[in-house]
Amino acid sequence: MELVLAADAHIKQLMTWFNSELQLTQWAGPNFRYPFDLETFRADLHADQLTSCALQSQQGTLAAFGQFYMRFGRCHLARLVVNPKQRGQGVANLLLNALCKRGLQFLNVEQCGLFVYKDNLSAIQAYEKFGFVIHQSPEHDLIEHCVYMVKSN
Repeated sequence: MELVLAADAHIKQLMTWFNSELQLTQWAGPNFRYPFDLETFRADLHADQLTSCALQSQQGTLAAFGQFYMRFGRCHLARLVVNPKQRGQGVANLLLNALCKRGLQFLNVEQCGLFVYKDNLSAIQAYEKFGFVIHQSPEHDLIEHCVYMVKSN
């Protein structure tokens, strides 16, 4: 597996992973339009503003996707998702490892942070397994629906 900058071909594969508004909102939050097309998906993804990365197989198949940017003085991870056909196979750990490594180095910081919906227990467990811990949220308006998690380098 290799972490590369996401191209439109990756984004087109990513779009096929979300078959309902609920699935999309669970992943991307409430400000993502549904139904979507490539133009609206790219716009809501902020693909031209945020570093979007694809974890791809040697054959070019998208295994996972994630973004990072600077927020609260940390490398903030966002919109992390594993290909539904590859869940439960350790791909989340590969994505987190590669994305954290790249983001920490690129942004020259020592910690990663992320928000996750409180009811997304499988994601919370994956993040905890990787070393993230629940931390006090710097944004109080998100606290009722999300937990904020931090991992030190």
